[in-house]
Amino acid sequence: QLQLVESGGGLVQPGGSLRLSCVAAGTTLDNYAFGWFRQAPGKEREGVSCSSSGGGSTQYVDFVKGRFTMSRDNAKNTVYLQLNNLTPEDAGVYYCAAGHHFGYSDCMPAPFEYEYWGQGTQVTVSS
Repeated sequence: QLQLVESGGGLVQPGGSLRLSCVAAGTTLDNYAFGWFRQAPGKEREGVSCSSSGGGSTQYVDFVKGRFTMSRDNAKNTVYLQLNNLTPEDAGVYYCAAGHHFGYSDCMPAPFEYEYWGQGTQVTVSS
C-alpha cells in the first residue's frame, strides 16, 4: 500500500521560500506520476505541478511558473516542491499525490487523476 507523507510547510513572509517534501513509502517513484496540489480555505483543491513516472516531464500551472520547482530524489523516494517568492495567495494546505495510470512521460496536475494522497502540509504566507 502506497503511503505519502508531506512535510516542510510553515509560516513565511511574502517573498519568502519554503521547500516541501513528500516521502513515498511502499513503492519506488518510477511506478507513479506525482503531483502537488493546494487547497485554500473555502476553495476547491487545485493543481500546482506534476511529474511523470519517468521523471522526464514536469508541468506547472501558470500561476506558479517561474516561482515553484518540482523535483525528485529517487534514492530517497522523495518528491520535492520548492516554493519561491511566495505571496499571500499561495497560502493553503499543500498535498502530494500519486497516480498510477499515466504513461511513462505523461502527467496532468488535475486532482481527479490521482489515487493516493498525503495528509497535507500547511503553508501560511503573512507579514
